[in-house]
Amino acid sequence: QVQLVESGGGLVQAGGSLRLSCVASGRIFTLPAMGWYRQAPGKQRELVASITSSSSTNYADSVKGRFTISRENANNTVYLQMDSLKPEDTAVYYCNKFPMVDRYWGQGTRVTVSS
Repeated sequence: QVQLVESGGGLVQAGGSLRLSCVASGRIFTLPAMGWYRQAPGKQRELVASITSSSSTNYADSVKGRFTISRENANNTVYLQMDSLKPEDTAVYYCNKFPMVDRYWGQGTRVTVSS
């Protein structure tokens, strides 16, 4: 079984930055392709960014140029650096495999951006 634990969320003013972390533990030998997802109040969960095992990245248009996904394979950790945050980035952020696997959803970390 694989566990994913997200951290780093919080309350930040518009224009600010946060760095989210996702640590994978359990029966994992090599960190696979991973993604950061988010779910805003009243909206469906959406993919924000993904990174392959060779560190190729893709971003949703809404965050392109502001967010950066990265990985640290030795520590089974994936990061999401979020800069120039906007109120519309307010959501609970989750990491998961890419494509996502339902049984791997964790508790997420809440990000609130005030205007």
